[in-house]
Amino acid sequence: GCERCQCHSEDKHTAILYTLLSQNLSHSPVQQRCLCHQRRTVCLRTPHVTCQAASDVLVKTISFMKNLPSFNLLPREDQLLLLDSCWVPLFLLGLVQEMVTFEVMETPAPSMLKKILLNGQSKRQEPEWTQPTLAAVQRLQCCLNTFWSLDLSPKEYAYLKGAILFNPDVPCLRAFLYIKSLQQEAQRALQEVLQPLHPEDQGRFARILLIASTLKSIPPALITDLFFRPIIGNADIMELLTEMLYEITGRQLAP
Repeated sequence: GCERCQCHSEDKHTAILYTLLSQNLSHSPVQQRCLCHQRRTVCLRTPHVTCQAASDVLVKTISFMKNLPSFNLLPREDQLLLLDSCWVPLFLLGLVQEMVTFEVMETPAPSMLKKILLNGQSKRQEPEWTQPTLAAVQRLQCCLNTFWSLDLSPKEYAYLKGAILFNPDVPCLRAFLYIKSLQQEAQRALQEVLQPLHPEDQGRFARILLIASTLKSIPPALITDLFFRPIIGNADIMELLTEMLYEITGRQLAP
């Protein structure tokens, strides 16, 4: 849980007293900053390396969708609805499969000189987007670590991706019954491949589906801001994904 943020307390006198006492306790600048995980913002420690790895995973994710004949048979409207709903959990599953790890650090605060120089200038001169919070990134890393502990085989990954992609719970699907049958087929194939691989683990199938459901709770905005904003700036991620799916084969995200 997140501790109550003292430096944003409604009681201004308490906040001032807390600041003075904190400064006396330690001369470390980290100790004097907000300790609330909900407010502390972070960014990638090595954005060039991590963003390139994330871009490669995203391209593979879209290629997986494009190469499925059953997906191509769907109406275009359904394809777009599934893309919008499922690209994040599929991308995260790709991060797990490709063993992509990353570290974050606190977002550097702009210097006082920079604030003075930029004061009154147009905001268009610098990109504007939200920074992920430490708490959100920690939840994401927890989900990824849980999946790594499952140690899935390539076949398990493939069938699980199909079960995630063909999600009949997405609203307004035209081919709802067909998509539902595709999900059932993928789940059945996943269950069948588990029996010879893990005959002693009867609960593995249910555990995989349960853990997979946690990926759907990760907000697309978090994934976009953390892995792709440093590359695409203020561009709309869904427009780029749609272009990758329909127009450009093997497109790489570029600045």
